[in-house]
Parts: sequence; structure tokens; C-alpha cells
Amino acid sequence: MREVILEKLKEIEKEENVKILFAVESGSRAWGFPSKDSDYDVRFVYIRPVEWYLSIENKRDVLEYPINDLLDISGWDIKKALYLFKKSNPPLMEWLRSPIMYMEQYSFLERLKKLRKEYFFPKASIYHYLHMATGNYREYLQGSEVKIKKYFYVLRPILACRWLESRGTLPPVEFDKLLESQVNDPKLYSEVQNLLERKKSGEELDSEPRIDVINDFLEEQMDYYRKYVKGLDNKSSSSISVLNELFRETLKGAWE
Repeated sequence: MREVILEKLKEIEKEENVKILFAVESGSRAWGFPSKDSDYDVRFVYIRPVEWYLSIENKRDVLEYPINDLLDISGWDIKKALYLFKKSNPPLMEWLRSPIMYMEQYSFLERLKKLRKEYFFPKASIYHYLHMATGNYREYLQGSEVKIKKYFYVLRPILACRWLESRGTLPPVEFDKLLESQVNDPKLYSEVQNLLERKKSGEELDSEPRIDVINDFLEEQMDYYRKYVKGLDNKSSSSISVLNELFRETLKGAWE
């Protein structure tokens, strides 16, 4: 499948006249709990030729492609990516730490990674993960019967919040690392580990009776972080000049 993805990325470069700076896996495969029928969620950042940026008109800064049964692929223009990086955009911060890399060129990814600590804003990340957790919980995990596989889509962001609170650094992408470091209760750990093993084995996790120990934990944690995040300081403005320089140097390196 990797070769299929690389072929598609090269096809995008040719058809759109862009250079892809990096491309990574961003979904359940990167998180470490894919189902046997999970698609591939490929995300990339690209750069266009110099002339494209020398225009007063607003232009579309994303590339999106129809989702099929196997491949979900989309990308952001470098200017959009850098603008969101300045805001400590959590999805982009996760792309930078994905354990599955498909391509990388012109040293853009390496340079962006070196700037992560300077632009990282824990409050933005906690808001993002809390919003993700509460939305998925509300939609899938209320009632006596729940969509059991959706536990992971609430557990992962809640455990990321715990990591952010306890360590103040970017949480790992992989669910295993969050589980091992952020769940101390033996009963809760056992229930989550059991679900994880079932999912990794390819078992279809559909509607089943709710697991009270997990639901109770999630509800308590969501209530806690709704209060906790309000007390966090707002971030002082980060320098945009460094990112402007990175944009200009990458533009020159990619097309000259």
C-alpha cells in the first residue's frame, strides 16, 4: 500500500504543479489501533511555484481528493500550514510526530520540528482534545448500548489532556504510549487493554453494553478538564518573522 500512496503523491505533484514537502499517516494507523478495514489517512503539506504567491487574489490553499474505501488524502499549502503552526494547531503538531512517514524533502519538516517547542501552546491543545472527546462521547457513548470501538476516540484525546497537564509537552501520537503512562487504575487499564487487543486482532467492535468503569472515568475527566483549561494562561505572541523566513527559504529551495 505504501507504493500506492507514493504513486498517488507523485501524481498530485505532477497534476497540481506542486512540491510535497512532507506526507504522513494521521489516522488510526498512526495512533496504533487500525481495524482490518481501516482506510489510510494521508496528510501532506505542499508548496507551489513562486508566481502563484505573487497575486492579490485569494486562492484555495487546500488540496482534497475523493475518499474511497482505502485512501483518504488531503493537504495544506505551506502558507496555511505555517499560519496554523504559529497558532499551535494540534492536528498539524500531530502530523509532525506521526510514526508513519511517506515522504519528506527540502528539509522543511526537520526545520519545523526544531521550532515546535517555541510555538507549542498547551491551552490550544487541551481545548482541541477536550472538544474531540466530548463530541465523540456525546454521539457514540451515551446510553446502555454503545459503539464500543468509539471508546478509543474519546480515550485517546482524554489521555492526551492528562499528558499535557502532567508533562506540559506534546503528547505522543501512539495510543499505547498514552495508555501506559496515563492510566494507573488496574481495573480501568485492564478493560482498555482488553478492548485494544480485540481491536488489533481484527475483531469488529460494534454495539455492546457500555463499560461502566471506562464511562465513569471519561465523564469525570471531561468535567475536570472543562474547568482546568479555563485556568490556563493565554500564550504570548510568537514570532512570525522566523516562519516567514522558513517560507521564503523553502520556496527558493524547492523551485530554484
